[in-house]
Amino acid sequence: MQIVTAAQAVAGIRSGEQVFVHGGAATPSVLLEALAARASELRDVRLIHFHTEGPAPHLEPGMEPHLRHTALFIGANARAAVNDGRADYVPVFLSDVPRLFAGGALPLDVSLLNVSAPDSHGFCSLGTSVDAALAASRHAGRVIAQVNRSMPRTHGDSFIHVDRIGLAVEVDQPPFEHPEPQIGSVEERIGQYVAELVPDGATLQLGIGAIPAAVARALENKHDLGIHTEMFTDVVLGLVERGVVTGACKEVNRGKIVTAFLMGSRDLYRFVDDNPMIEMRPVDYTNDTAVIRRFRRMVAVNSALSVDLTGQVSADSIGTRFYSGVGGQMDFIRGAALAEEGRAIIALPATAAGGTISRIAPVLPLGAGVVTTRAHVRTIVTEHGVAELWGRSIRERAEALIAIADPKFRDELRAEARRLYHA
Repeated sequence: MQIVTAAQAVAGIRSGEQVFVHGGAATPSVLLEALAARASELRDVRLIHFHTEGPAPHLEPGMEPHLRHTALFIGANARAAVNDGRADYVPVFLSDVPRLFAGGALPLDVSLLNVSAPDSHGFCSLGTSVDAALAASRHAGRVIAQVNRSMPRTHGDSFIHVDRIGLAVEVDQPPFEHPEPQIGSVEERIGQYVAELVPDGATLQLGIGAIPAAVARALENKHDLGIHTEMFTDVVLGLVERGVVTGACKEVNRGKIVTAFLMGSRDLYRFVDDNPMIEMRPVDYTNDTAVIRRFRRMVAVNSALSVDLTGQVSADSIGTRFYSGVGGQMDFIRGAALAEEGRAIIALPATAAGGTISRIAPVLPLGAGVVTTRAHVRTIVTEHGVAELWGRSIRERAEALIAIADPKFRDELRAEARRLYHA
């Protein structure tokens, strides 16, 4: 590992190369800014990553002939670029991403990483984001890293040896923080309904946002819950501190909180630093359906943009406008559904746009992507209740979903259900 300046570190990146960028709270912003500074010298460099935090100079208009982003999951800062045609989107199950790199479907020339300082044995931790970064570190031709004094040293399958890092820039930059979401009355009611479906001793997958936060708040009287998830935030820290999450009943990785990446406050980053309770794993482990189904009481909680009356779930686009990504929803929905006493839950507010649009729709908007199919869907929750869809006919599904739609849309939905589905 050779210590250099940021400009020297990225000087060897050439036109036409494919570059993985560490994401989430671990976004290597010093390296990204240095690369953007020499963008005019480059053509057709593809930057491949999940969502990133902090500045995103490579996504500015006019950068696309030089640095073109390929989104494996569309973050808020990439949404405009993707939908304006200045960046590309690859729909892919999160669990499959490491195989894109390993199998050569998406070969990598360079990986830009943000890692902890090396320990006495020469190992740096990938810190807050192992996800597909571990695979990228192993399969890229060259590895360039920010060696970051403020990156927490996380345990698990999280390490890269200094011998694998060609060029390194020493920085002292805390991981990007993610603010706690505001929980309104709608999210609070959804959280309460979901919590009623969670038995003591369950293993949970919770994501990011107001609904997972509301669910966590409603779980405070539960006992011996476990966590096996693709990501978590401060809401899990709160459950650990209150003794709700112990992992004592987990069938796999007992006593451990297993995740692929995490985002939150500095308190969260201090909590995970050198904490043996936290086990970071790549997404081809955390999101492996064969692993997920081994938890007898696996409860997966995911969100959606809209659900049609047959149970099709759209989660990555609003019509033809791409919004996020396939992510890990199907990985966990299917894994939880196959667990012996599992629960696969889609939770969403009943309306959008200030109550003017029903998220429970007769049909999905034209062009909307189906992330969870009608055959995979099990349980839908809104602030108006719980709809159990597994094993139900189209007519029965329509009735159950109309019952949890916003009351002001129910008559219209009934009329459309009769017209479309004879329900």
